[in-house]
Amino acid sequence: MSTLDIMAGEAVNVKEIQELAREALPKMHYDFYAGGAEDEYTLKENVKAFSRITILPRILLDVSRIDLSTSVLGYNISAPIMIAPTALHKLAHPEGEVATARAAAACKTVMVLSFTSSCTVEEVASSCNAVRFFQLYVYKRRDIAAVLVQRAEKNGYKALVLTADVPRLGRREADIRNKMVAPRLKNLEGLLSIEAGFDNGSNLEAYANETMDASLSWKDIEWLRSITNMPILIKGILTREDAIKAAEVGVAGIVVSNHGARQLDYTPATITVLEEVVHAVGGKVPVLFDGGVRRGTDIFKALALGAQAVLIGRPVIFGLAAKGEYGVRRVIQMLKDELELTMALSGCPSVKDITRSHVRTERERLPSML
Repeated sequence: MSTLDIMAGEAVNVKEIQELAREALPKMHYDFYAGGAEDEYTLKENVKAFSRITILPRILLDVSRIDLSTSVLGYNISAPIMIAPTALHKLAHPEGEVATARAAAACKTVMVLSFTSSCTVEEVASSCNAVRFFQLYVYKRRDIAAVLVQRAEKNGYKALVLTADVPRLGRREADIRNKMVAPRLKNLEGLLSIEAGFDNGSNLEAYANETMDASLSWKDIEWLRSITNMPILIKGILTREDAIKAAEVGVAGIVVSNHGARQLDYTPATITVLEEVVHAVGGKVPVLFDGGVRRGTDIFKALALGAQAVLIGRPVIFGLAAKGEYGVRRVIQMLKDELELTMALSGCPSVKDITRSHVRTERERLPSML
């Protein structure tokens, strides 16, 4: 189906929304959002790995009413779909994160605002009444993190999501090729003045290498706890060992994530390590999932493998680029509708009815084929 065909009617899935976004955006900005690190092996695998998990439906169960609602950190949401932190929404749409926040509020879900947002913490907070979390990078100048955390807490953000997989920026070759120029970060106005030059490529890379604190370590969770009363979640966990460590240092939650495959290439697809992380923490902290979600069936599979909810990043950006706030709402509604149908056809009237026995992973399928 061509983009014109889609525009003539209405996009019916996230893949079609992505095509609309590709048409709407300058190539540099589309590549910035859609691209991954180096060979983009993990970028492709994040999506493809879902196709290697099959669903095992149950029949003759009462699914006349389907309840998608759940809660995260005690906050009720209409479905187990949250908005992941993604950078620079104004490159996708003039209203930027304010439009995304309004869509999240309309869909009764949680938005995690990115540290590298185009709109300030305050602008997003005043745009609508909703539960929001704030995502944090820690710079070499720790006072910047402290100021941002305090501003987020003062403006009613309910949790802090520490992104822990960026001691340096991954090599994103599309950005280097395009000589991607990042606009100034609104949240850092008056706090930081760095003119990042071109280091044979994207100024994003030069800027990140100037600012990111590569010394950040587990002991700094205690420092972070000392500057905020917000619960702290760690985003970027892919292994059993790090999951155990996160639970030991007392975080309030874990986000299984490989940064949308934008950091280290050839890391595993997040859906393939989700269950390992869930088993490692043994219910001590909630586990959220991020990476490659494009269908309601993907969400169902993640929930069956132990995730409390999923975060969606690129689909939100694609919706925003295609049709602004309405586009974001459409993306969330599409995924909710698909999840509801999957639950009905699988015999699951509520989210808590989705169990491990509803899916079969590739590892489980292989012995049965021998």
